[in-house]
Amino acid sequence: MKIPLPKTGFGITTSPTQAGQVVLLFRDAEKLRELSGELGRNFQVLGQGFGVKVTQRGEKVVLTGDDEEALELGARVLNELYELIEGGLQIQPSLVQQSCRALRKDPKTTLASLFGEVIYVGRRNKPVFPRSLGQRAYFQAMRSHDVVFGIGPAGTGKTYLAMAMAVAELMAGNVSRIILCRPAVEAGEKLGYLPGDLAEKVNPYLRPLYDALYDMVDFNRTERLIERRVIEVAPLAFMRGRTLSDAFVILDEAQNTTVEQMKMFLTRLGVGSKAVVTGDVTQIDLPSRQRSGLVHARGVLARLKRIGFVDFDHTDVVRHSLVSEIIQAYAKDAGENRS
Repeated sequence: MKIPLPKTGFGITTSPTQAGQVVLLFRDAEKLRELSGELGRNFQVLGQGFGVKVTQRGEKVVLTGDDEEALELGARVLNELYELIEGGLQIQPSLVQQSCRALRKDPKTTLASLFGEVIYVGRRNKPVFPRSLGQRAYFQAMRSHDVVFGIGPAGTGKTYLAMAMAVAELMAGNVSRIILCRPAVEAGEKLGYLPGDLAEKVNPYLRPLYDALYDMVDFNRTERLIERRVIEVAPLAFMRGRTLSDAFVILDEAQNTTVEQMKMFLTRLGVGSKAVVTGDVTQIDLPSRQRSGLVHARGVLARLKRIGFVDFDHTDVVRHSLVSEIIQAYAKDAGENRS
């Protein structure tokens, strides 16, 4: 089997005496420990991802299995992750899992190109990088388009990555403010029963945006930016009549906008602004007779080349591995009920 030789000073040999086995020789013991993970957890995840057995014998890592393609892909993942360790990437089991998914989905891709779309956010220059092919396409679309739609299931990082790009653009001086909004639509609960005025009633609906923001910029600095209106978090209804110039605007949970609200939002953009619209069309909480503004916009705007559309699926999920299986189960149930 043809396994590309790495460029980082370690060699690879394929055992000539035993079929269904690949032997990798790593010269740097410290990097090998990082590659294997605590108690070999990274190797366990890789083995599960490709259906192969991974064992370590000193400086050798042995992959064993009946599927030649799986062995080759598993070896490639180890090679390329090892090279990325030299570049400073920290290897976690979740990252190994996403690497396996990415190469299974597109064997032509490289992990260097996947994890190369790094942006740095916050005061500590926290690196944020895509963990799937869909996330990489999303990063590229946000860099090259003024309006981007990220559409897909929960857990695919749509909101988090949009927030990371917004913070990076603000810190680089490319925009002067960040505006975060989402529609305040009840998901099986009645908004009117919540205590407080309108702003206090809708605040729980905006909490996911705050959570993503606080993960990138420390709490005190975020609060100061909010007080100075450099960062604004508001329900979609508050956007009517405004012109949003020199801003990075994120509309989250856009599947719960009406057609009129979506049109209103998109026509708020002013000079020097960028907008990212995120949503999951399988979780629409609008009354059954109301059409989702996100679904409608997809049909109306798809031909506009200056607008980017990125579709995520279960392979892009970066939460618990079970989330991907849950999404697939619900999708299968929905398909069976339609037939």
